[in-house]
Amino acid sequence: MVRICRIVLALTLALGSLLWAADLYRAAGVLFLAEQFLAAALGTGLALIFLEFPLIRGGRRDRLPWYDAATAVVSFATGWYVAFEYPRLVQRLFDLPPDGVIVSTLLFLLCVEGLRRTVGMSLVIILAVFVSYSLAGHLVPGPLQTRKVDIVHLIYYLGVDTSGLFGLIMLVGVTVVIPYIFFGNLLQSSGGAAFFNDLSLALMGRYRGGAAKISVVASSLFGSISGVVVSNILATGVVTIPLMKKSGFSARQAAAIEATASTGGQLMPPVMGAVAFLMADFLQVPYREVVIAALVPSLLYYIALFIQADLEAAKMGIKRVDEAEIPKLGTVLASGWIFTLPFAVLVYTLFWANQEAEVAALYASVTVIVLGVVAGYRGRRMKLGAIVEALKTTGKSTLDILMISAVAGFITGILQVTGLGFAVTLFLVKLGAGSLIALLVIAAILCIVLGMGMPTLGVYVLLAVLIAPSLVELGISPMAAHMFILYLGMMSMVTPPVAIGAFFAASLAGAEPMRTGFVAMRFGWTAYIVPFLFIFSPALLLQSDSIVDTVLAIGTAVAGVWLVSAGFVGYVVHPVGILQRAVLVVAGLLLLIPPEIGLWALLVNVAGAALAAAVLAYGIVGRRRRVPA
Repeated sequence: MVRICRIVLALTLALGSLLWAADLYRAAGVLFLAEQFLAAALGTGLALIFLEFPLIRGGRRDRLPWYDAATAVVSFATGWYVAFEYPRLVQRLFDLPPDGVIVSTLLFLLCVEGLRRTVGMSLVIILAVFVSYSLAGHLVPGPLQTRKVDIVHLIYYLGVDTSGLFGLIMLVGVTVVIPYIFFGNLLQSSGGAAFFNDLSLALMGRYRGGAAKISVVASSLFGSISGVVVSNILATGVVTIPLMKKSGFSARQAAAIEATASTGGQLMPPVMGAVAFLMADFLQVPYREVVIAALVPSLLYYIALFIQADLEAAKMGIKRVDEAEIPKLGTVLASGWIFTLPFAVLVYTLFWANQEAEVAALYASVTVIVLGVVAGYRGRRMKLGAIVEALKTTGKSTLDILMISAVAGFITGILQVTGLGFAVTLFLVKLGAGSLIALLVIAAILCIVLGMGMPTLGVYVLLAVLIAPSLVELGISPMAAHMFILYLGMMSMVTPPVAIGAFFAASLAGAEPMRTGFVAMRFGWTAYIVPFLFIFSPALLLQSDSIVDTVLAIGTAVAGVWLVSAGFVGYVVHPVGILQRAVLVVAGLLLLIPPEIGLWALLVNVAGAALAAAVLAYGIVGRRRRVPA
């Protein structure tokens, strides 16, 4: 009975979102507010959480305790009650009707417990801090003082107002993110994910350090649609980490490369860990503008990682993958080239047909279903039962996103009703004392600290409401500000002491977690530096009007990335000593300075190029002298 309830709830949650994306409710003449739909989805998702996740997080679920069954029933009833009564409840926002106060309180408490069970305590603690501050903030002297709000008004506001629980964040999480998760699950079921893994192996397996390059390519491909760092590590790391260790990389290096590559998937278009859709709504710009802006920085990230993997392999004498394990490229393409079509459909519907993001996901999903059922991969066709399974998996795998969206709505509502959002912006601007560099450094530290232990969507939402406004206040373009916080926030995944991605990969590789985190920081160094660059260089976000500026900025950035990476590894075309490594790093950093800033920046680029040329010339001459000896 419990198993059937889980299946029905999961299917209801997934199908409900897909029907909304397809606009079939209106086509059938069933009209209701978006907030009513979100309340029903939340009640369904909460009920599933209490049936699926035990009281002790990480524990086994052998049987269903009575209290979880009761909580599931209360969750479902509360969510659907709000769905039916929402128009009346929102109209009486200032009257505080008793039933409204009760259901708002229940939803708040149920969401907090659901968050604890699905995501953990990190966001629960952050929410507790915000709620506590909202109740006592009016007593705080100075710029961080807030309006006085009593707890009953606060809870009712958070549970009913569109600035709270059922606001923009929940709308994007339920109506946009779920269709893309369904698309990713269909790729897994149809053989598309296996095709991309095989393609990475066929393309990179025959080159030195091929196992590491497979990890980089496979993680960028899979991570661009999976949206979850840990899922990316699971999907690709179980193959690539043993391959890397077998080829000669240490366990620590293998885990660090996989963790860094998987983290980069959250920064890689088109999905960007589901953040791209929310960012587009925050900025009130078309989704395609976010994707275009993210393209160059994400490529710089993977270029640096790819270069370091290649140079590490050369330095350590690591050869290619065993030929017996490498599939023929022609065979792979012949069997699976059709799985590039869903992405072509996705790009076409987004960029040329100007469809909504969720509609594009539906078209791409239908394409995957047709290809999987008709052709499949390597003779294995997708059965119709796999589609139902993908729906069930989608319903279950979106529960953490549902809870993150709920708590993000609570935090956004608190910032609105208390005025804390404006107070934090004002405080950070004053803290930076009008210095943009000072504010950027402070913001970068806060982004990494606040992001620790949180999923992609939670990281971005928290930083978007706390940090981004202060950056915009000092004149930074909104797109650059939001990209800045996303990059620095995501690096919390590999930055100790709470480097979830690095720790998870380390457990797969049998490596020491903390040391893996520090190695991953070195491999992902660009994500700590590049955000500062595109603040001053719109060309790196492809927002410059000058093609010359764009080409020059990208060219010098790529050269700088290569030189710094070579300096970190200690290898160019030959091993280099500590002094040459330091010069290479300095030369690379000089080249990374965007030339469009001014003439002085261009001169700095020239100086960096001259330094790099000197090191390379010295190494070539020294190598020729050593050869006769």
